[in-house]
Amino acid sequence: MRLVRYGRAGEEKPGLVDDGGVVRDLSGYIRDIDASTLGDVSLNALRGLKTNSLPQVSGAPRFGPCVSGVGKFICIGLNFHDHARETRLPIPTHPIVFLKATSSINGPDDDIFMPRGSAHSDWEVELAVVIGKKCKYVSLKTALDYVAGYCIVNDVSERHMQMNLSGQWTKGKSCDHYGPVGPWLVTRDEVSDPQSLFMKLAVNDKVMQSGTSADMIFSVAEIIAHLSDLMTLHPGDIIATGTPAGVGMGQSPEAIYLKDGDVMTLEIEGLGRQKQRIFADPS
Repeated sequence: MRLVRYGRAGEEKPGLVDDGGVVRDLSGYIRDIDASTLGDVSLNALRGLKTNSLPQVSGAPRFGPCVSGVGKFICIGLNFHDHARETRLPIPTHPIVFLKATSSINGPDDDIFMPRGSAHSDWEVELAVVIGKKCKYVSLKTALDYVAGYCIVNDVSERHMQMNLSGQWTKGKSCDHYGPVGPWLVTRDEVSDPQSLFMKLAVNDKVMQSGTSADMIFSVAEIIAHLSDLMTLHPGDIIATGTPAGVGMGQSPEAIYLKDGDVMTLEIEGLGRQKQRIFADPS
């Protein structure tokens, strides 16, 4: 299933996208796409619905973040071999973990406004995992059983804040609008192998990132198992699993950063497409 949240910001309704690309309303069956609907029992009940009998949503509605009520927004840094090489940093021996503030979460096609004075905002296409059930001390063998589904995240990053304001990377990762999520949540039964997905990001139609999740240093299962040793993962938690080479910071001979009016387009095989226009702070 491809689960969506559609409508005006803050007023989204739950829905799904059928095989013909038509958005169908689910509000007669569930309240939202959130922790209460991400478990196997709830998802199986939705799979049992007759899709063609669900109300059709007219027009081309805005999609909001595909998950609501996110408790934790966890990110894994330097998790692609080619990205680690372009940053000239050593391959991590354990997953590098940092957090993005949940207030950064944005719709997949919503405009992005850079923080005041930003001149070092960057892009990162990432495969994201949404947890479906409480997860603690899980094994590598069973880790993927705790996944509700997968989606795209753009881990937009303000590099000056990240690298030069001291402290943890969270500073440069948590700006308002810097966490587009969606367009939809693809349930895990439709992703046979999360380690074989093609990923691409373009800025103003120029491809900057082109890679595959096969290049991950730590697999999705390894990440979940590792995190579950450190903390309890809860339904609705999002884990962004890293980005391939081609970020602005890694460009040669010098870095390239986002500027007012730039457009980012992101795609991950089987998970859809995002498109955002970025603007300077309007205040």
